[in-house]
Amino acid sequence: MSDLVPASGTVHWIGAGLSTGSGLARLCDTAERVRLWHRTEERAAQALDGLGLAGRAEPRAYTLSALTAELAPGDVVVSMLPAPEHAGILAACVREKAHFACSSYVSDAVLEQVPEAEKAGVVVLTEAGLDPGIDHLFAHGLVARAREAIGDATAASYRLTSYCGGVPAVPNDFRYRFSWAPAGVLNALRSPARYIEDGAGTTADRPWEATRPHVVDGEAFEVYPNRDSLPFVEQYGLPNGWKPLTFVRGTLRLEGWLRAWDAVFEELKAGDDARIAALAQELAARYPTTEADRDRVVLAVSLEVRGETGRTWSGSYLLDLVGDEEDSAMARCVSRTLALGVRHVLDDSLPPGLNRAAETAARSQEWLGELAREGVDFTLRVDQ
Repeated sequence: MSDLVPASGTVHWIGAGLSTGSGLARLCDTAERVRLWHRTEERAAQALDGLGLAGRAEPRAYTLSALTAELAPGDVVVSMLPAPEHAGILAACVREKAHFACSSYVSDAVLEQVPEAEKAGVVVLTEAGLDPGIDHLFAHGLVARAREAIGDATAASYRLTSYCGGVPAVPNDFRYRFSWAPAGVLNALRSPARYIEDGAGTTADRPWEATRPHVVDGEAFEVYPNRDSLPFVEQYGLPNGWKPLTFVRGTLRLEGWLRAWDAVFEELKAGDDARIAALAQELAARYPTTEADRDRVVLAVSLEVRGETGRTWSGSYLLDLVGDEEDSAMARCVSRTLALGVRHVLDDSLPPGLNRAAETAARSQEWLGELAREGVDFTLRVDQ
């Protein structure tokens, strides 16, 4: 492994959308210099003013070439842009020996550049938001506790579920309000989901057709699988001798969502890309999250393990936050978690190459303690 490029103390934050919240303010307290890159310098200045950060960060008009021209070795680039933009930004970071951070899943295009980044001494921090991000921290914490209680060498079976959703704090007839790119919401539903059910790998070509009731802390929700859950069995460090009966990472919605979205699903089945793009805009206009609305984030991760002798262990984490006047619940969870990760880049405690939110139980516990102090509240319940 190459030597880590020491952090310079300068952070470049690209984008000021709905997930940019008080985490940026936390970085203004930590970093020596922060630059906010937006579509125009004026828009960047307006965003800083709206966040109460005027004069604490430098506004910039974003283009990749303009960003690259200002990069210095050890700078940290935080991308809040859509995931397809990350590969180009990371390539610039590797060339200039700057570190990279985002809250998105690792794409193949980013993964391909990790060896060069590691060789250059550059940190690539990904999956450091809410989902993915805090969900990883919860899962690592539960798995570590279960392994200690049951034992790695013991044959066991387990059920792990991880469901997250951004929903209206006050339910509406549509059971949803758009707090991020509407096209992304619909296209996620068009992507097949892989997960484990009844001990076998399962694929849902239309994830919403696998929707089922799910009770969290006495409240009824609806959940469905999302993306590919299977790689996370290894990522979460579950012992090879433990058999997964259920392993699913998915999306949580308010009760009644499936019925309320019936007309949307009919459009998705037709698969007309142009029509779905238009539908996304129509729905976003009809059901936006406005400044008058309060959003709610619910993240529920649970693990149940049964050993061959009948010994059982179960635990769960629950995060249930409502937005306030400072920022939305979604922005708080995503931006404060990402800012925490960036602070660990700034203090040179992350190694070169690929890093996710936290990939060990000890590191997860450290991050969870820091998040709790940052006002991201959650509860842990353990039954033995």
